[in-house]
Amino acid sequence: MIERYTLPEMGELWTEAYKLKTWLQVEIAVCEAQAELGYIPADAVEEIKAKANFDPKRVLEIEAEVRHDMIAFLTNVNEYVGDAGRYIHLGLTSSDVLDTALALQMVASLDVLLGQLEQLIQAIRYQAQQHRDTVMIGRSHGIHAEPITFGFKLAGWLAEVLRHRDRLCRLNSQIAVGKISGAVGTYANIDPRVEAIACAKLGLEPDTASTQVVSRDRHAEFVQTLALLAASIERFAVEIRNLQRTDVLEVEEYFSKGQKGSSAMPHKRNPIRSERLTGMARVIRGHAVAALENVALWHERDISHSSVERVILPDACILMHFMLVETADLIKHLLVYPENMKRNMNLYGGVVFSQRVLLALVEKGMSREEAYRVVQGCAHTAWNQPNGNFQASIQQDPQVTQYLSPEEIEQCFDPQHHLKHLDEIYQRLSI
Repeated sequence: MIERYTLPEMGELWTEAYKLKTWLQVEIAVCEAQAELGYIPADAVEEIKAKANFDPKRVLEIEAEVRHDMIAFLTNVNEYVGDAGRYIHLGLTSSDVLDTALALQMVASLDVLLGQLEQLIQAIRYQAQQHRDTVMIGRSHGIHAEPITFGFKLAGWLAEVLRHRDRLCRLNSQIAVGKISGAVGTYANIDPRVEAIACAKLGLEPDTASTQVVSRDRHAEFVQTLALLAASIERFAVEIRNLQRTDVLEVEEYFSKGQKGSSAMPHKRNPIRSERLTGMARVIRGHAVAALENVALWHERDISHSSVERVILPDACILMHFMLVETADLIKHLLVYPENMKRNMNLYGGVVFSQRVLLALVEKGMSREEAYRVVQGCAHTAWNQPNGNFQASIQQDPQVTQYLSPEEIEQCFDPQHHLKHLDEIYQRLSI
């Protein structure tokens, strides 16, 4: 099942080979900057660019001996470059390369996520357009409240994912940051202009004030933003799960031909994708906690963050992408049952129109306290009987008919009254 949704473009960004590729990009950008400023020979840079390469397996072989990933990488690159390799990594510390390259991975991942988020936006917008007039009951505390439309419910989802798009776009400026500032960030052995030129070549901004590392508040914000998006997806998934319950059955996940819901009960059609999304959101929230704990490092740096990031950053990005693909496909093919929505809304004879009756009585002169007592009595009578009918109780109550005509009572049970301003919301979202 998972392989069906494997997305090479995101998975590729977090492979060992891609990571080393970004390391080499940073090293070459720094060499080019050094040459532009006259610190190293231009012909040496051309030789480096022509010959520089790496073999991930060879890097691991060297690392097994030297126990240092960056040294292993540089040793392997120099095996390809030869003498000109002495200009590579000149004046740098490992984190200059590691953190700047990590920014490239995060920015690339963000671009992929934004592209997939657009697919989710379009799926929600389409269903909201299709069901802008599909009347259903709104619920609070899980209890029937007043009429809405399914399109209105989806409009809320659409507004939420549009905010997430804005957040992800703003996030780019926080993570598209590199540092080429040396061992403790003081530029003791590297010209700050090298950092500016190299970062510009890589499409990054120099960090405002780095230590040996880029401060991890940026990375924590990145993972927290993904966790917030995951939380919204979980909200949508939980709603679908609730609406698919047998006693509700207003929407349902698409159930494909040949699919089976239970090894024991042939009738089962379970909301497995929504449940899967709910569980995945928990994982990303856990990663957000780990990212926050990475912020506090000793002095100018330690490496307690490194082992954590090797897990949480690839995992959060790949998992978030998977969640976006799943959610877009789920919503695009969602089964919607308007007749069930209508049936549920009219349970107990339209008890959900109680506020309209209350307000009509108050407008006609009955005190609010008395009107509430009368309407609540009719509502609870309907609610507590197997075939209770609130509208019939209202129509037969002498205290009500003293104030309201049959036509006025009928108007209280028209769901369109509750929907008359929804067009304004749809217009805001171009639904």
